[in-house]
Amino acid sequence: MTRFRPCIDLHAGQVKQIVGGTLDSTTAELKTNYVSKHSAGHFAALYRDNALEGAHVIMLGPGNDEAAKEALAEWPGHLQVGGGINDRNAAMWVERGASKVIITSFLFPEGKFSQERLDAVLAALEGQKGKLVIDLSCRRRGDDKWFVAMNKWQTITDMEVNQESIKSLEPYCSEFLIHAADNEGLQKGVDEKLVERLSEWCSIPVTYAGGGRNLDDLQLVKKLSDGKIDLTIGSALDCFGGTGVKFDDCVEWNRNKGL
Repeated sequence: MTRFRPCIDLHAGQVKQIVGGTLDSTTAELKTNYVSKHSAGHFAALYRDNALEGAHVIMLGPGNDEAAKEALAEWPGHLQVGGGINDRNAAMWVERGASKVIITSFLFPEGKFSQERLDAVLAALEGQKGKLVIDLSCRRRGDDKWFVAMNKWQTITDMEVNQESIKSLEPYCSEFLIHAADNEGLQKGVDEKLVERLSEWCSIPVTYAGGGRNLDDLQLVKKLSDGKIDLTIGSALDCFGGTGVKFDDCVEWNRNKGL
């Protein structure tokens, strides 16, 4: 059953909501929707107190380790952590309290998928694929094609997100996280075709993020995916300065669905 999943996006040590397509290494190009006065720990406690499982904490660039550790300390064993994860630090983040680690860019040296690197991460986690989430955040190319985007969604890799790639990766992880980077932070609605395709291709849990505006979008994702895909809403939430949907209403959505 489709559920609301929350997030904590960290940039330069602060909780922010950003326009995903502008997230490059030069802050002059970064478009920010919201910078919270609250810490990462505040939001982790908020999610804990409302029993919102499956939240992802994403470190967007350097300077975010302490904020991520603060979030994990508030709710150890219940938050997923991503951003700069590799075979050398994956186990460390689990030891710090991450329920799962999320990995993207490390799997694509010079934009090309590396099975060797995926094997190395899994080995670092002692073969526990239940601790691994593969992030296939992507950009649209043409009407009905999506390619994995890495390096803060700026570099297009050689991996098309399709049934073949999904099936090849499912044996190595417990779920997928997929941002539609072209929609991220714009509150212009979800990529409906992508949601439909993911529900057809995936047999493990999937969280879609990008463009979610309101409760109607939760209902839409539920309909498009037959309840198979979860939705993250960020910039539209009132707790992140948005006006599209109240955080409490998203909590109530999950409760009403028995989640």
